[in-house]
Amino acid sequence: MQHYLQFSDLSADEYAYLFGRAALIKKKFKAYEKHHTLADRTLAMIFEKASTRTRVSFEAGMYQLGGSVVHLTTGDSQLGRAEPIEDSAKVISRMTDMVMIRTFEQTKIERFAAHSRVPVINGLTNEFHPCQVLADIFTFIEHRGSIAGKTVAWVGDGNNMANTWLQAADLLGFRVHVSTPSGYEIDQSVAGLRSADSYQVFADPLEACRGAHLVTTDVWTSMGYEAENEARRAAFASWCVDSHMMAAAAPDALFMHCLPAHRGEEVQAEVIDGPQSVVWDEAENRMHAQKALMEYLLLGRQA
Repeated sequence: MQHYLQFSDLSADEYAYLFGRAALIKKKFKAYEKHHTLADRTLAMIFEKASTRTRVSFEAGMYQLGGSVVHLTTGDSQLGRAEPIEDSAKVISRMTDMVMIRTFEQTKIERFAAHSRVPVINGLTNEFHPCQVLADIFTFIEHRGSIAGKTVAWVGDGNNMANTWLQAADLLGFRVHVSTPSGYEIDQSVAGLRSADSYQVFADPLEACRGAHLVTTDVWTSMGYEAENEARRAAFASWCVDSHMMAAAAPDALFMHCLPAHRGEEVQAEVIDGPQSVVWDEAENRMHAQKALMEYLLLGRQA
């Protein structure tokens, strides 16, 4: 049994399989071909943080694989409140085949996984967002081929997405240019990297974008940090991805954003709605990449 709690939980070889499998699953989806490899399997989805894309992509994806879904929120589950996380894990994992959790501290999902009899998937925590970067890299491969040797510019907060990009670069052989405002830097120790060989920090976001093959960002204020909204808005004012940053990137550079986006804050409308943006492919690919992941965690490699 294997869990997927952070990007580094799988190997480069496993990712190569997943990207190929996701492409096949997506091709069949577009051709209206059934792909019911998880018939009679049940996915439990536990949400302590609200979501649009995570819920729709996992729920629709599991149904498309022939399975079923149980949806739990903080209001209708006892996770970490009246019942210890460990007890919830023991019960839920006896009734379902797989669990996806979207929550706050990474330690919560780790505690759940330690007592689960079935695979556990990280749908997002404060520290990591592996399913999103899985979909992002799959999207890059679709449009530009292998990401190995390429440069990704991360502009904005040193958050869960930034941590996950660092892990991905270290594992898959590309580089990340990171630019964050002072006080919002990345923490290499959170990502668990032993060295800084796969990334470089830039004080100027424009310089971080120079020559990049992919420019990506996120909202300035992630869920759980709303009290800091005004302070962050002031601190991040120069970290809005604009046409000048995209012009400094490689001529065929792509733009990505995990959504929801705030036009005029972390990205200009002309960028996210422009020809270099692949955010809608990126959003759809959450579903296809996660279908490949769920299938792999339950069934292993398929011929």
